[in-house]
Amino acid sequence: MKIKLLAVLVLIPFLGCKQNYTPKPQGYYRINFPEKRYQTISNGFPYQFDIPVYSEIQKDTRNPDKPYWINIVVPENKAELHLSYYKLDNSNKIDRFLLAEFMEESRRLAYKHSLKASSIDERIFINPEQEVYGTIYDIAGNAASPMQFFITDSTTHFLRGALYIRSTPNIDSLKPVIEFLETDIVRLIETAKWN
Repeated sequence: MKIKLLAVLVLIPFLGCKQNYTPKPQGYYRINFPEKRYQTISNGFPYQFDIPVYSEIQKDTRNPDKPYWINIVVPENKAELHLSYYKLDNSNKIDRFLLAEFMEESRRLAYKHSLKASSIDERIFINPEQEVYGTIYDIAGNAASPMQFFITDSTTHFLRGALYIRSTPNIDSLKPVIEFLETDIVRLIETAKWN
């Protein structure tokens, strides 16, 4: 009898405490964004525009022969906006052809992300007062570059930009960062002027 009672007392805690365990879902770190403030860059460049004060300009070390190719880096968000600039000569027939090539290459590079993107939306940008015209490519989904653009005056200047975030593409965790930086890129485009 004592053995049966002892067996029941030992089994009751194991049988009575059975509960289903559900693991917590994966969480994401809270991201604190700085206040939106801008400064204009123009010294020594054939272009000028506003960039955020929490960003820094770095020369493109992969293309040292192109002095106007720069990266605008936002270190806190591991983000880089790669800018490449081309000077055109409208009187030269070849350069007029190059403008069409640059525009097509920009479109091709944006649509290269279509394998991972859920959609690619194009927005046309026109600012006739400053002679700035272009296209913005919003790339949704887990693409490496969530936003690209080009702007030109259609005769002399061509500037292409591509945003990259140095992190594994995961739209759930990167969406707040992308939305935060997208307003900075739109500000850059809206304030662009040619020197």
